[in-house]
Amino acid sequence: MIAILGSANMDLVTDVPHIPRPGETVLGTGTHRYPGGKGANQAVAAARLGADVAFFGKVGADAFGDELLRRLRADGVDVSAVERVGDASTGLATIWVDEAGENAIAYAPGANASVDAAYVDRIYDRLRVADVLLLQFEIPLVAIAHLLARLPADRPTVIVDPAPARTLDGLPLERVDVLTPNRTELVALTGERDVAAGARVLLDRGVRAVLCKTGDRGASWFGNESLHVEAFAVEPIDTTAAGDAFNGALASVIGNLPIDEAIRWANAAGALATTRRGAQPSLPDRKAVRRLLREAGAGPRNRSGRG
Repeated sequence: MIAILGSANMDLVTDVPHIPRPGETVLGTGTHRYPGGKGANQAVAAARLGADVAFFGKVGADAFGDELLRRLRADGVDVSAVERVGDASTGLATIWVDEAGENAIAYAPGANASVDAAYVDRIYDRLRVADVLLLQFEIPLVAIAHLLARLPADRPTVIVDPAPARTLDGLPLERVDVLTPNRTELVALTGERDVAAGARVLLDRGVRAVLCKTGDRGASWFGNESLHVEAFAVEPIDTTAAGDAFNGALASVIGNLPIDEAIRWANAAGALATTRRGAQPSLPDRKAVRRLLREAGAGPRNRSGRG
């Protein structure tokens, strides 16, 4: 079972010709509403790929909260431990997407900010028996630190997506099996622009392995070995949930496949997510990922070396 503790948001998306600069108003070409939130997105991503998934978090006692839970259930995600917060709204993300498919996001956490150590303690017995635990940074870091400090040393496998990038101070990084920053987050976390150098900083701080997502260049793994797995060539429309598709896909196969094959699977899911609009609507199912891998033939080749 994959346990995902994280955020659930409603995403309000506006299509724009380019991302506005400070003080600039641009004329949007369309607006959309999608279920989102990094935690919920990753839960749906893993569930659509065939994994047994339970999502943990909080939403408001409002219409957006009702809709998010209904959508998660429809994708087969267990939401029985999600709590409703009466004095906070459901999390809300306002997203601009430009003509190249790139995005900028403003995030108001709402009920997600109420995920605290007390809630972690209430759900701990379910989290500690999971095979994989997936975490992100759209909930308070004090809750994540509390959970990591309580977990057994050898189970579950812990994957942390450090997005949005925030300080790692106070987190027991030695309990993180895989940290999955993108290139921008890696720079923010370490100050290093070179991927290998940034990964080494994180490994020296105690993280067991680093998997850096590098967009259309693929992804690079640093741990006991180093390798790079190339991306799949697609025509992007909206990159909003590509990283969430990647992380959910990784969680669905890590431990069951060699790491290069697991990364290739995650790359395929992430690539497919860029070809459709919206967060959860863009997340591919197992059939679509298998089709892309099959169409790629020999597909992306792994470049192994010391990092």
